[in-house]
Amino acid sequence: MHDERARFLRIGGVPLHVRTEGSGPVCLLTGGLGSSWFDWDLVVPFLTPYRTVVRFDRPGYGLSAPEPAAGGPAPTAAGEAERIRAVLDGLGLPGPCTLVGHSLAGFHVEAFARLHPERTAALVLVDGSVEPAARPYPAPGARDLAVRALAGAATAVAVPYLFGPAARRAAARLSTVRHEDLAPAPLARHCYRTGRALRALLRENARYLDVAAELDGLRRTRPLPPGLPVTVLAADDGCRNRRTEARLAEQRELAALLGAEYRSTAPAGHLVMFDRPDAVASAVLETG
Repeated sequence: MHDERARFLRIGGVPLHVRTEGSGPVCLLTGGLGSSWFDWDLVVPFLTPYRTVVRFDRPGYGLSAPEPAAGGPAPTAAGEAERIRAVLDGLGLPGPCTLVGHSLAGFHVEAFARLHPERTAALVLVDGSVEPAARPYPAPGARDLAVRALAGAATAVAVPYLFGPAARRAAARLSTVRHEDLAPAPLARHCYRTGRALRALLRENARYLDVAAELDGLRRTRPLPPGLPVTVLAADDGCRNRRTEARLAEQRELAALLGAEYRSTAPAGHLVMFDRPDAVASAVLETG
């Protein structure tokens, strides 16, 4: 039995929901666009006998407070790497850590490894986002203001409250071969009917290509530590169609770019942690 501790750490002035459990070397799990801490629930029991597992919600997601309504920094790769560092420091975990990033958060953990190599024991990218030679749209400040305004207007007429949990369930069903959302329904309702979750999602989505381009710059100037164990875990839904083959090819190209071990797991949709939590855990335990 491994004790689970939930707490709030004030990072950059924002109270973040953080959970730690298990024992052993530290492993941090961070999810993709719109994810909350409980999306890793099926993976954690495989890891806690061997690892101290850290999960946290980025601002606006899960139980974390949102960024300030106006004037907060827009999402960046360096900013998310710094947030991870601050979470680990706030927990008193200064040693090297295995970082596991799903989808968009693959950008975040790779940026962390490049900016904080001495703090990185290994990387696992779980069906990580791939955007080669990304070109951001212009006017990032205006884009951020626009999505803030959109989120505010939607919240004012109760769009997140009425439709947020249903949208969450639909997205999860489309992202698993099971076609079901395995997250606890009461938690999903609590976390996804809020305007803060919608605002966080819209802001991250609006900055997606900016973060990808920023990471491309880091790849040219901040190499990964020599010999760092890196694993790219790709989701294979078992469909031999053009879309699946293109996604798997992108994952293989990402592995080649990073000098990483490439693994595919099937059957699994983009939410690999729902369909194959055992494969995610194996990639972690065998990498770092």
